[in-house]
This record gives sequence, C-alpha cells and structure tokens, in this order.
Amino acid sequence: MVLKAVCVLKGTGETNGVVRFEQANDSAPVKLTGEIEGLTPGEHGFHVHAFGDNTNGCISAGPHYNPHSKNHGGPTDTERHVGDLGNVTAGADKVAKIDITDSMLTLTGPLSIIGRTMVIHEKVDDLGKGGNDESLKTGNAGSRLACGVIGITE
Repeated sequence: MVLKAVCVLKGTGETNGVVRFEQANDSAPVKLTGEIEGLTPGEHGFHVHAFGDNTNGCISAGPHYNPHSKNHGGPTDTERHVGDLGNVTAGADKVAKIDITDSMLTLTGPLSIIGRTMVIHEKVDDLGKGGNDESLKTGNAGSRLACGVIGITE
C-alpha cells in the first residue's frame, strides 16, 4: 500500500506552495513533488523541522528534525539530520519545482515525518560545509520564508 502525505506551505509574504510525499512501503524512499512560488530566483534551503507547531509562525517549528543527533549536512551525506533535504532552485519565474527522492525520510514508524513541519528558507543551504557552528546546525540557510505541517492524505 502506497503511503501519501501533503504539506501546504504558507508564508508571511508571497511565498507559498504545496509539497506531496509518497512512499511505496515502509522501507522504500520517500518521493517529494510539488511547487513553491514567490521565491527570489536561486537556491533555497529546504528542510523538515522537528515540531508540527506553527503557532508563532515558522519559528515554532523548532530546529531541523534530527533524531540521531548528527551535524547538518547535505541530502547525500551520511552525517546529516533526517530533515536535511538540501536546496530547491527557483527560476526567473520565482517558482521552485520540487522533485526529490530521499531514503532517510519515512512516513511510518517512530521516525515518521508526519506531523512535523516543512520549511523553505531565504538563503542557500551550505550543506554543513560553511566552516562555522551555524553551518553545522542550519547550513546558514537564513530566515524561514514559509512553512506548513505535513499531514496524511489519500
């Protein structure tokens, strides 16, 4: 049975979007598809954050989802947070098209991302290679432009 989830991203400005998640079975990678609009052209950090709490805007989502207490990294690194999905790229039309497959994310079990928050950031994620403490926590990706809680869908 294919597992599915969705996240509607809302920001304080014009940034918003929808991300869909699909997982063929418990051990399969998670496929993310969707679009985020209202971004400045270029790369933007894209992460799953720990809490499904947006009561005080995106800041309530807490840090990157990191159940294994690792340093921040890129999506293909062994040393990374579960929530580290690297960057999405917005074109001149201010739209980022999302097409990501990630083997560390899951929609089932104790490490499920269901009920956590997706965040799109202002700046490029340096993937933990920025040479400072903040890089190892956030990738120096800057402020949170839009966010939304990941929920189950059909």
